[in-house]
Amino acid sequence: MQKVGVTNLLLHHGKAPKWLYIRMVKLADAITGVIIEEYGEKKFLELLSNPYWFQSLACVLGYDWHSSGTTTVTTAALKDAIEKYGIAVAGGKGMARKIPDEIEKKAMKMGVDSEKIKYASRMAAKVDSAALQDGYNLYHHAIFFNKDGNWVVVQQGMNTQNKYARRYHWMWDVKDFVEEPHAAIVGKRGIALNMVAKESKEARKISVDLIKEKPTKLERHFKAIKPKQQTLDGKIAVLNMPRHINWNALKNAYEIQPSSYEEMLSIKGIGAATVRALAYISELIYGSELSWRDPVKFSFAVGGKDGVPYPVDKRAMDEATYILKSGLEEAKIGKNEKMKAIKRLKEILR
Repeated sequence: MQKVGVTNLLLHHGKAPKWLYIRMVKLADAITGVIIEEYGEKKFLELLSNPYWFQSLACVLGYDWHSSGTTTVTTAALKDAIEKYGIAVAGGKGMARKIPDEIEKKAMKMGVDSEKIKYASRMAAKVDSAALQDGYNLYHHAIFFNKDGNWVVVQQGMNTQNKYARRYHWMWDVKDFVEEPHAAIVGKRGIALNMVAKESKEARKISVDLIKEKPTKLERHFKAIKPKQQTLDGKIAVLNMPRHINWNALKNAYEIQPSSYEEMLSIKGIGAATVRALAYISELIYGSELSWRDPVKFSFAVGGKDGVPYPVDKRAMDEATYILKSGLEEAKIGKNEKMKAIKRLKEILR
């Protein structure tokens, strides 16, 4: 394959017109049915975790190729279309508070361990809102799961300053929720406080040690740090210090005495401000390294074919395209609708 489809996800307002959305659901139903019959539920979930395939699917369904709605509307269409095929979907745009109950009901119906699915949903959201501080605020979260407990999270954040969105893909085979956990991240490259990077391992360890101390000691450390401070190696760090810390959550964490960074992060009330404060204290007072490496794995508008930021996985992309094209060809939809969809697929592969 000589070229790849490239895009940044621009923040677009409004919603898909009803006539388009109805057709998106119908087409999503047809494609999903063929793929699951041919390859199985597990493979379909794997495809959702593939950013190339997800982007291609959105385009084939007829949505804007470069819009933030590529994620939100495509997810909504899938949610309305695919549960008949044994895959449950919980969440969507603006549904964060309803997700646990929705997971509970659908998992119970399927005979799945709801706590496992809820934990995956909660930790994926917690990491991308607190442990990875990249300037994108989450506003869309959806988790797909089947009767075997396999799950995929697709969530999206927005940056109101640069007017772009960023999409985060998670998959059930994640070995560690707090060290390089993502299946993929799609977006515009920037700078991020990345506490789930391998380089931040020591800072994570120290953060846990700190939170197990009495909150009064931690408060003294916090007050001692200045907006501009010399680090142990003599450099001057300019810090975006959080203004408010949830001291009640820290007291709760002290009582719990978490044994790992993942357990600490899972504690209610431990959010971005606390994570950031602990990270700064870990670096400035204890000398641990912090990672500012943006973990974006696919930045469609910045490269690909030239190996920037990463070489294209041609085999995975070809496989995803083949499966999507096969699904289209076999889908039980009208010839005219099928030809338009295949034409859209060809357009994005040019």
